[in-house]
Amino acid sequence: MLKLKFQKLHQTVVSSINPAGIITFLFQEAVVSAYDMRALLKIKDPQQQSGELMMLLHTSQHPQAFIQLYAAVKSQSHLSWLVERIDKFSDQSVIDLLQQLYISETTGCVNMCFSDKDVRKGARG
Repeated sequence: MLKLKFQKLHQTVVSSINPAGIITFLFQEAVVSAYDMRALLKIKDPQQQSGELMMLLHTSQHPQAFIQLYAAVKSQSHLSWLVERIDKFSDQSVIDLLQQLYISETTGCVNMCFSDKDVRKGARG
């Protein structure tokens, strides 16, 4: 859910944060490698640096990348307004976003994915 929240707020995040402290936090939590940290810190433009960081996290296989990003943002008191914006997205609003992504343009049908467990539970219930 956090990944989708950050994706929805991508432009706000990229244009509003000073990423150096965030990058350091993510390196300390082993979300960002030393190689990636060096490459990100070489970028002098903060917006480009933030954009590259966000793209790195969106392509990351780290299971807690966005949890740690949220923790990093939350640790910076001057970004409390951003934490509030992230928190305003309820889980239901993110679910609604997901459903919109799966609406077929040609049929208008919603294509939902359910696990076998959900299907079996629904068949009994």
